[in-house]
Amino acid sequence: MEAKGTVASVSETSQAEGRPVLCFRDVDLAYGPKTVLRGVGFDIHAGEFWFFLGPNGEGKTTLLKAIIGEVRPKSGKLWFDNNSTARENLSFIPQRCDLNPTLSTTVREFASLGFTGMRLSCKERAERLSRALERVGLEGMEKKDYWTLSGGQRQRVLVARALVRRPRLLILDEPTKGIDISTEEKFLQFLKNLNREENLTIIFVAHDLNMAARYSTHAAIFSGGSVLAGESAGVLTAENLEKAYGIPMTVRNGVSGSAGIRIAGSSDL
Repeated sequence: MEAKGTVASVSETSQAEGRPVLCFRDVDLAYGPKTVLRGVGFDIHAGEFWFFLGPNGEGKTTLLKAIIGEVRPKSGKLWFDNNSTARENLSFIPQRCDLNPTLSTTVREFASLGFTGMRLSCKERAERLSRALERVGLEGMEKKDYWTLSGGQRQRVLVARALVRRPRLLILDEPTKGIDISTEEKFLQFLKNLNREENLTIIFVAHDLNMAARYSTHAAIFSGGSVLAGESAGVLTAENLEKAYGIPMTVRNGVSGSAGIRIAGSSDL
């Protein structure tokens, strides 16, 4: 009989010895009899900025679901450190907001949805909300209607909703989908600063390879039921990308050290 996968936490002693925030060991993920991913094995450490990449339907969302507890591994082990196993210390920002836009909702009300399931005093809630809004640059806008904000400001409120939980791991599933290029760049720079200044570990699902090349410290490419993961420079190569996407790619390193990626013979992706 095939052993079922497990989700576990790392002891405080192990954590102090440098164990990862999140660790996959030979993880298989499936929906019923259909296996989506096989043999997933890599580590994510505190302060890293990961991009999950690959064509549609290759398992990126499935792995996210495993991380947040919606899908249990078919086999293998998925490990967290002690702090990030708690729901209060892991925050997820989905692709879209399902809140009804016809309902008037203030920034305070929207961001406070992040407290769902948490037992906190009114004082601590107020302090966390104030700190989160200040961190995303929206202090003093608590009474603004969420739906009157710009696209970029709405994205920041979504992050504030996540930050009230004071997470050590922030997961974003294509959060820039549908916003303009300028807003997208500002949002990514904001996340980069958050990652650096607060040592916040980030997992970002995207399709834009150049975005990943500019902002990631690490990358994971999903293709053919497997995941190739590691430091961006070693993963985002022409050979690896061509194998995943089925088209020839060119990768050029810029002056700043970040890579520029494009389909061979065409403009940037």
